[in-house]
Amino acid sequence: MNNFINQTLGEIVAKQNNAVPVLEKYNLDYCCRGKRTLQKACEENNVDVTTVLNELENISSEKNAAQMPFNEMTSEQLINHILVHHHYYIKQIVPQIEQHLSKLFEKHRENFEWIEEGYVNFIQLKNELLQHMQKEEMTLFPRIKKVEECYNGNGNKEEIKNILAPIMVMESEHAEAGALMEELKTITNNYTPALNACTTHRITLMELKEFEENLHQHVHLENNILFPKAIKMYHEIEAA
Repeated sequence: MNNFINQTLGEIVAKQNNAVPVLEKYNLDYCCRGKRTLQKACEENNVDVTTVLNELENISSEKNAAQMPFNEMTSEQLINHILVHHHYYIKQIVPQIEQHLSKLFEKHRENFEWIEEGYVNFIQLKNELLQHMQKEEMTLFPRIKKVEECYNGNGNKEEIKNILAPIMVMESEHAEAGALMEELKTITNNYTPALNACTTHRITLMELKEFEENLHQHVHLENNILFPKAIKMYHEIEAA
């Protein structure tokens, strides 16, 4: 399916969310850098685009491939999904990962180069994400819901607050979180444990890998589906 070449990574995943494992496999960032075309992303990552296309075509041909209808969801449904599957997940898993990293920092930081930097990096990421989610939950998401209500004829145009500036801030913060996550991935050699790594060490790396995958899906849903949907409704309300 060569039309994939000129689609952005965000568009590909928005239409076919089971393409995520393929893009993850080749380290093609579909969330924070999801506005790049597949062709450009492959060129920048020195990945053979034909190989990726073949794997995407195989995924597309799977009749029973699980698909979540994110594009058909309302903004409120998307927000609820994000809150349950991503915000709640982060709030639950962060203390656990922090505890494990703290244990590694205390006992093994002199034996493994990545641990000290990784610990500091994760604490920064944690603090930024918790503040970020609070801003979304307290300010942006309620505004988007109001926009959708008005768009559907159930609200007053005068009650609508600007969502464009907050969305720009959220996207910028997504990029910052993505950069911190990429640093963690790099210094841990793609979350690969050393042969002499203890059980806690191995578990922590597995948790970080899962955390990254969840964060990518989280940012994708906001950057590539929720925010564009909300912006489109907002502009149409303003133009009416």
